[in-house]
Amino acid sequence: MKVIIAEKPSVARDIAEVLDIKAKKKGYIEGRGCAITWAFGHLVTLQEPGDYDPALKHWSLETLPFVPDKFKLALIKNRGVDEQFKVIETLCQQADEIICATDAGREGELIFRYILAMCNCEEKPIRRLWLNSLTHDAIAEAFKNLKDGHEYDALYAAARCRSESDWIVGLNSTRYYTVRHGRIGSGTDRVLWSIGRVQTPVLAMIVERDDAILQFRPQLFWELTTRYREVVFKYTGKRFEKPEKAQDLLAKITGHPFAVTAIVAKEKKEQPPQLFDLTTLQREINKSHGLSAADTLAATQNLYEKKFVTYPRTDSRYLSKDMQPRIPKILEQLKPLRPEEIAPLNLAKLPFSKRIIDDTKVSDHHAIIPTGVKPHSLGANEQLVYEAITTQFIAAFYPACVKNITTVDGVSNGVKFEAKGTQVVEPGFTALFLNKKQAQDAAEEQTLPVFEKGETGPHESSLREGKTIPPKHFSENSLLGAMEAAGKFVEDDSLREALKERGIGTPATRAAIIETLLSRNYIRREKKQLRCTDMGRCLIALIQDPLLKSPEMTGEWEGKLKKIERGQLASDDFMAGISGYIRTLIQSSSAARLDAARWGSCPLCGKEVVKGKRAYGCSGWKDGCEFVLEPTCKGVALTAKQIQLLLQQHILPQPIRIEDEPRMLILSTQGMVMDLQLPSAERQKKVEKSDRP
Repeated sequence: MKVIIAEKPSVARDIAEVLDIKAKKKGYIEGRGCAITWAFGHLVTLQEPGDYDPALKHWSLETLPFVPDKFKLALIKNRGVDEQFKVIETLCQQADEIICATDAGREGELIFRYILAMCNCEEKPIRRLWLNSLTHDAIAEAFKNLKDGHEYDALYAAARCRSESDWIVGLNSTRYYTVRHGRIGSGTDRVLWSIGRVQTPVLAMIVERDDAILQFRPQLFWELTTRYREVVFKYTGKRFEKPEKAQDLLAKITGHPFAVTAIVAKEKKEQPPQLFDLTTLQREINKSHGLSAADTLAATQNLYEKKFVTYPRTDSRYLSKDMQPRIPKILEQLKPLRPEEIAPLNLAKLPFSKRIIDDTKVSDHHAIIPTGVKPHSLGANEQLVYEAITTQFIAAFYPACVKNITTVDGVSNGVKFEAKGTQVVEPGFTALFLNKKQAQDAAEEQTLPVFEKGETGPHESSLREGKTIPPKHFSENSLLGAMEAAGKFVEDDSLREALKERGIGTPATRAAIIETLLSRNYIRREKKQLRCTDMGRCLIALIQDPLLKSPEMTGEWEGKLKKIERGQLASDDFMAGISGYIRTLIQSSSAARLDAARWGSCPLCGKEVVKGKRAYGCSGWKDGCEFVLEPTCKGVALTAKQIQLLLQQHILPQPIRIEDEPRMLILSTQGMVMDLQLPSAERQKKVEKSDRP
């Protein structure tokens, strides 16, 4: 008997329909020598510390770090899991061959292999069903190309390393910081400081951005412009930090004619957009419609399970070569939905460029595209997402947008100016995004009349006073982009592609990371913005180890997991590094003590802080460092020890009373002393029996 294990009941039903298996039993479908059963996503997880040793149920610093010699598995404690697992176990033990039909990716492989291990069936023959979509044809084709399950051993190794490394880092650091720093104020309750290998660096990025905005002080500047023939020309030099120099130039050109010295027109081609991967889709939907990353993923997953789009949890924006013959058929099927947009395409001669077809850029799954199945009964979010995927798919085969970029140089009494204008010659793919492109072009571009070199005339010059603006708070769009690029802010597609190997999290997990931070009250939503809470800011101040909150380090770990997937790195080497790291973290954090011989380090430049007559400041003040720490905060005088705690540990754990309320002081990465509201009774959390990070 062959046993097929799907990840969800709905997928099992789809497979049964294709294989013409119809006998429904409790927990499986049977027929033709096959039994198709299912999980509910994750059925099996790693055991808790207390399962290894009852003494570990009590949280204490003496038991840390705890790294099992060999990880053990347990069933997830959810309703119906025990009963369904018994069905799977019975079937697997009777099976001659077991087929893995879970989601075709790292987590799907982990779900299957953990079930196999719990059933004690790891030695049985296994094969792998690799699905890119759930249409009848795709499932039938995949069954014709079943692979030996052990071809995916490296994928399982990476999945297991991800699971175990998250357990080691999250559990040990959560216990350590909760025991050492969880008791705030005089209450007996303890705040559970939840820390994770991925979630904490993401929180640190948000806190650092919010601190930079709080610290920002706008600087005045002045810009010199002149209006000639209703076109605004800008001064070609840098903008002015002092008005006197700008006024001198303004006086110099006042009363003098303006002359056009050069006209340069260049043709620019803007290439069609690439297809969507999950992160790019989430960013676009958040930017255009304000939908959260989690809601976008849920809508796309629903579309996939309804057979309307291909597999969503992909990090590729390309199609493989074997997909090329299927594309014209999909576009033909989409014609009734988008007749006017598909009509200009020659389906017999589609332009399959390297921006669309590239086997080297497809790993587990290709880009997200429509399957061609006519959609029906779509929810509001599903409709938005389907429209975006379909439009992007059609646009990829449209011609480039051709523009004429004209630069006009001018001069008045030796002062040089420049104006730029854009004329769309061929709209190309932008015709599909007309409303969006029109609004963008109107905001960024001006239309130029016909100029002639050497022409002169009167002009109206003026000075515009402006202020520098702070960086923007993260939106889900910009945060997803920063996570994809390991904390770097990159707009260029090719650079983003190069950084994907070391992104924070994966396309499948980034939305969940954001939702986890929200649910734990470390960040909050304000319209489209994501901002840190006092709890989140306090946690980042508590964590002294820079690597635990480093996007670069987390990205490096993710890069190593990719190497394990490709068989380029041994999983034991990766796990040895993780175990060594957590031991060093606990030991160094436990050994950290207040150094009475020094005040501390400057949070801005890292140099030693010295005590002055009035305040404490950076010893690098002669080099331009402006850090100063006043010895009072909102009328409360700080003791020398409190100053040292702030400078050396960035946090004053014992609350002080400000305006008759207990507040906690922290020193931010931007050098600000901030008083944070302590968690109220209803926000405080007693440590639970489970310490899953």
